[in-house]
Amino acid sequence: MSRFLRAILLFAIAAFAWGCSSGAPPPPKLPPAGQSSTEVGPGDLLSISVVGEKDLPTEYRVQSDGTIDFPYIERTKVSGLEPQGIVDLIRKRLMEKQILTDPQVSLFVKTYESKKIRLVGQVQKPGSIAWNDGLTLVDAISQAGGFTSLADSKDVILTRQLADGKSKTVVVNADAITDGKQQDSPLQAGDTIKVDARVF
Repeated sequence: MSRFLRAILLFAIAAFAWGCSSGAPPPPKLPPAGQSSTEVGPGDLLSISVVGEKDLPTEYRVQSDGTIDFPYIERTKVSGLEPQGIVDLIRKRLMEKQILTDPQVSLFVKTYESKKIRLVGQVQKPGSIAWNDGLTLVDAISQAGGFTSLADSKDVILTRQLADGKSKTVVVNADAITDGKQQDSPLQAGDTIKVDARVF
């Protein structure tokens, strides 16, 4: 084999290896939601624990008035706060009432019932599901029972409302995502997923 052909062969192998290692291409680009995506609202389910206080309840549902009923500190308004803000507030109240001197509080939002993703069209269970941090398009479709037999899974329409009142729409190939050929699309609260029927 000549040096020229050997050089071409090595270049082709290197290009192939680089392509394999580069991973799946990113999803169609959508602008981030204008509002903070982790603020708590009515209906959200919180998991709250205080180190050393094993007898306290750990699950708290945010009521319609935006409050939770946490032991020792009475009703506390948490709606509109980030998780860390709620932690700071609970710590402050526990110390103000001299319940604990230096409480170690942790909080995890189990479900954001106040924030929804809407699915319409050719999914098994159209409607709304609760948004969670890290939820993706494929996750949402799975929670809706998956596609129907008529679904056009290669042209899923994802629409996001923007802060200025306008909206942005992209078309996502869900088959490419499940085949590992494209990265999944992270969702924001308020997104709408529309699945049309295939054209036969």
